[in-house]
Amino acid sequence: MVTHLGLRLRVFLFFACLAVGGAALAGGALVLGWARAEEAVPVQPFVTAFIVFALLNTAVVLGIWLLFDENIAKPINAVSAGLRLRAHSGVKAPISAHGARYLGDLAPAAEALSQTASASVTETATRIARETERLKGETDRLTAVLTEAPVATILLNAALEIVLYDTQAADLMSGIAVPRLRAPIGDYFDMDDLTEAMEGLSTAATDKPVTLRDATGAQSFDARLRALQSDGYMIFIDDPTPRIERPAPRPLVFDFDLMTKAETKEINDMGLSDLCFVAFDTETTGLSVARDAIVQLGAVRVLNGRLVEGEVMDSYVNPGRPIPASSTRIHKVTDADVAEAPDIRQVGRAFHHFARDAVLVAHNAPFDIGLLRRHAGEIGVTWDHPVLDTVLLSAVVFGTNEDHSLDALCARLSVEIPPDLRHTALGDARATGEAVAKLLPLLEGKGFRTFGQLVQETQRHGRLLQDLNPPAA
Repeated sequence: MVTHLGLRLRVFLFFACLAVGGAALAGGALVLGWARAEEAVPVQPFVTAFIVFALLNTAVVLGIWLLFDENIAKPINAVSAGLRLRAHSGVKAPISAHGARYLGDLAPAAEALSQTASASVTETATRIARETERLKGETDRLTAVLTEAPVATILLNAALEIVLYDTQAADLMSGIAVPRLRAPIGDYFDMDDLTEAMEGLSTAATDKPVTLRDATGAQSFDARLRALQSDGYMIFIDDPTPRIERPAPRPLVFDFDLMTKAETKEINDMGLSDLCFVAFDTETTGLSVARDAIVQLGAVRVLNGRLVEGEVMDSYVNPGRPIPASSTRIHKVTDADVAEAPDIRQVGRAFHHFARDAVLVAHNAPFDIGLLRRHAGEIGVTWDHPVLDTVLLSAVVFGTNEDHSLDALCARLSVEIPPDLRHTALGDARATGEAVAKLLPLLEGKGFRTFGQLVQETQRHGRLLQDLNPPAA
């Protein structure tokens, strides 16, 4: 079965069969002619003729294959990639009529179909945009109300995972660990308090008072617990005192799709849309995993196919050594920037919590993951997360012969990286996260529905870059 092979490889195998078949026929003809000769003739001329023919035949077939690959197979892949970008990611990728000039009317027909489809959805998109703007206005008003109220609000689903938290709750949780959606509430507060309060609690009852202790046991908070009709809970924490200074107003963070918890499965059986991804990037003192150190780490979370606004990590890291001028010229991080910054132990532990129960995503992941794993002992954690690399994802979607740099990938996906944020940890992490969000529907459109299926495919591109997940069973 060759259906799992790429188009270009299948075409190459077709031409290889032609070359082998032609040589086999010529060899058979020479053998037949030698065998039927009336007089005994030497074998050497026939062997020489066969070798010369085989070489010339292979050269001719190879030349025709190169022409076919350049003018037929590659353009077909390009048209397919453009159509998938438009169909699955909403990216208006150009379909080059010149590049596909030997495909007859295929490229113009594909462009016409795309334009027709785009026109048919424009009116619907406009209505959706108006409704989205209205909902955004209501969300902004709700955020303002919750921000002014002296109560921290947290919404939980039936699995006791965080579905919503407001500004006050974010400040309070930040003093315990980095706040994040879909995190078990037990990551922040002692579960004994909550479990006891939930006993006998019904939706008909009034709010039930509860004293919450943080997960470290260092602090306690007066709170109220309310059961919801939709099999969830609301936690109201009265007059919380912010534990950190907020550098900027924090939005209301929520995703009501999380009220319905996805079925718990082994990671390889989970659908791509059910996974949480943490896209991250590091800036370093150099390019050696074995010798260099992290000076900046940035990360974003991708949940339900979109970036979670308000859930980011952005921290300088004190490397304990001077930063070479050659590295500073690239990422603009100076010794003064990191002089008062936490070391890798503190930042590593915070990032490990931020990425708990998530798939780590990086561009050229062996470098970034390698740095984290090298420091695992001093951080006191194990980096055993499943991993995806956007270099490999790009190869799966667009083919191995394309440019798979972060800039090229973002250009294909219409992801903009502001020039002042390129080569900053958070800027590159955000670009990687947006690229993942747009790659997911493309991967699903190509038939990769589960994480296991996707990993099995990325491991086929090991010659391009090492996949960091365990080999498929």
